[in-house]
Amino acid sequence: MAGKKADDTAGDTPDNTGDGAAHESIWERMERPSRPPRAALTHAQIAAAAVEIADTEGLDAVSMRRLAERLGVATMGLYRYVRGKDDVIELMVDRVYAEEARAGESGDGEGGDWREVLRVSALRLRALILRHPWLVDTTAASGPLTPNFVARIDRLLASLDGLGLDADTAMTVIGTVSVFVTGATTTRIRMDRLMRKEGAEKMDDLRTLYSSRMRWLLESGRYPAFERYIRQGVRKDDDDWQFELGLDSVLDGIAARLRIGKQGTAIMDGI
Repeated sequence: MAGKKADDTAGDTPDNTGDGAAHESIWERMERPSRPPRAALTHAQIAAAAVEIADTEGLDAVSMRRLAERLGVATMGLYRYVRGKDDVIELMVDRVYAEEARAGESGDGEGGDWREVLRVSALRLRALILRHPWLVDTTAASGPLTPNFVARIDRLLASLDGLGLDADTAMTVIGTVSVFVTGATTTRIRMDRLMRKEGAEKMDDLRTLYSSRMRWLLESGRYPAFERYIRQGVRKDDDDWQFELGLDSVLDGIAARLRIGKQGTAIMDGI
């Protein structure tokens, strides 16, 4: 982040905590007793304001200066709560993952077996990312260590208890499903961004804009399988169907690989 203004970064802001606290998380600092700050702000307010900015204008629009303006405080006043933008992003990520956590606490769809728990959670994660597309521009896909993010992983790991999986295998199962969700949803978000860039309101508008390129590729005769899909595919724009087919295929593969039967136990074939 070198070269950026101090109010837009975490690393450029001096602190008085010493080298020993360089990797201390904002969550640890929030739980440490301290004198009440002069400004009447909370971390929840900071997170909410930052999420609103990112949802409407993108992650790049979130800066310490912009955030201070939204909250009606001086920019330096924010540094009583956070060290910089990196802390703000962690607060943002944790806030939106709280949405998924609240849905999980409701118990809706998570009272079944391991597969149903993972499937419902995957659908919720997809919906979460689509509501907050800036998540794909953060470390959210690989998992920041925020309380609500970890709570989600803990809940999913607990759903695998009793299957006979070792700790490494259980975490790999969770990670495999999560990677599919974030990968598929990121592709959808990138397409949405391309449509906005090109001024296309629907996929047919985008196809019209790119028709000359597509025609050249198909008429070359070099890509017969791809041409067959273009000519015969009828669900090119059915994102929900595509996603759920892919998700169910991943879950089918996990069940087959681990040989998880109706008795709810796993025989790890070749693992």
